[in-house]
Amino acid sequence: MKYEKLEPAAIDQILEELGGWTLAADRLSISKMFKFRNFVEAFGFMTEAALAAEKFNHHPEWFNVYSRVDVKLTTHDVGGLTDHDVKLARAMEKAAARRVD
Repeated sequence: MKYEKLEPAAIDQILEELGGWTLAADRLSISKMFKFRNFVEAFGFMTEAALAAEKFNHHPEWFNVYSRVDVKLTTHDVGGLTDHDVKLARAMEKAAARRVD
């Protein structure tokens, strides 16, 4: 699959739309910490996000401890951010929104 690296202006605009995501200092990845009520909610989020990742054939770097899930997205094939990172971030936002009080 061919990935197109996003331009800096596009990345800046996308970050305005995606609440809470942070651009790394090297501008090669975005990250976010998701916090849930408990482990079951966090695991449910990860399960839903994993299904989206598999559908997009684009997989996150993530770390989970109890109710927290730290996510980092980048496209290693191009050494930066692509629309696949944005699609997965949006899917994660939807999955997290279903688990918020």
